[in-house]
Amino acid sequence: MNPAIIGWHHLQFGKLDALGPEEMIAMTAGAAIAHAGIDAAAIDSVHVGTFNAGFVYQDFPSALVFNAIPALRYTSTVRCENACSTGSAAIYSALDAIRSGRSKYALVIGYEKMTGLPTKEVGEILTKCSYAKEEAGAEGGFAGVFGRIAQAYFERYGDQSDALAAIAAKNHANGVSNPYAHMRRDFGYAFCRHPSEKNPFVAGPLKRTDCSLISDGAAALVIAAADCADDAPRAITFRAAVQVSDFLPLSRRDPTDFTGARRAWQQGLADAGLTLDDLSLVETHDCFTIAELIEYEAMGLAEKGQGARVILDGVSTKQGRLPVNPSGGLKSKGHPIGATGVSMHVMAAMQLANDAGDMQIPNARLAGVFNMGGAAVANYLSILERRH
Repeated sequence: MNPAIIGWHHLQFGKLDALGPEEMIAMTAGAAIAHAGIDAAAIDSVHVGTFNAGFVYQDFPSALVFNAIPALRYTSTVRCENACSTGSAAIYSALDAIRSGRSKYALVIGYEKMTGLPTKEVGEILTKCSYAKEEAGAEGGFAGVFGRIAQAYFERYGDQSDALAAIAAKNHANGVSNPYAHMRRDFGYAFCRHPSEKNPFVAGPLKRTDCSLISDGAAALVIAAADCADDAPRAITFRAAVQVSDFLPLSRRDPTDFTGARRAWQQGLADAGLTLDDLSLVETHDCFTIAELIEYEAMGLAEKGQGARVILDGVSTKQGRLPVNPSGGLKSKGHPIGATGVSMHVMAAMQLANDAGDMQIPNARLAGVFNMGGAAVANYLSILERRH
């Protein structure tokens, strides 16, 4: 049997002026442990994910949780960072600790405090997730990097503005039902499709509605060894957990084909003994709408250059054959870097535990979670299954 997620907690993402990193860590960690139904003293290791890179002065955060939960003192702690997939890196660090036998129970915390700086400075920090020698000068910061990807895709396969607007509209509509989302507003297709004063072009063919939000946020979960999950009130197991990394420079890859993501999906489905048709839903990394479009192709929902059909035919809608981002995704929920991967796993676990409220996909049994760092550089694919 595989390790299982047995408890979690998720703050509402947004501009959390009253909360600093220490407060966000304390709130999510304590609540996740309580939700798991175990004593804090049972935790064998703590795995903290945060990008930081200048967002806040306080670095070296791995032991901060002790201040709020003294019972964790002397527990093994580590800080993980892997760009926008930092949260998944922390989860996989916990899985390694459990599979090695060093931990029976592992606490994972992902957080980021991003809104304390001016938008321009935030953009400059986020550009550190690209290959600085070649990509740091992209106009529009990290949006500029994905703007170039979108432009290359458009030039090869034709204008995809209809599909990108449909993805944005879908995810904003889904986010209305997510109480943890930064922006719970259904903008509709027309607003997302047509540039306006409130929805201007940001980088290349990408408009404001094509870009994820700058958010503060935190999420936490408890992972248990298989035998320790037997008596847990809930257990969401890792049917597969795959990480595939690719070249950092876009110049060494085809920017319109997320090859590392494709390999992660192929390996993850093979490891799990499943096909896409077996999945009830997918939470995928829509940092920009063009990313979700290309990820449709990477996961195997469409051939290269045909990703638009997935959204335009309704396949990825909440009522479609494979709902993608029923939480609203990064587009609506927000993208606090270190929290994102943890949040995506929590959203999927809630679905499988039949605890997703108005977001719930009926009879959800299996979920895919794809979280990536950089422009499809660090690719994490988890396939989760409800055990009980």
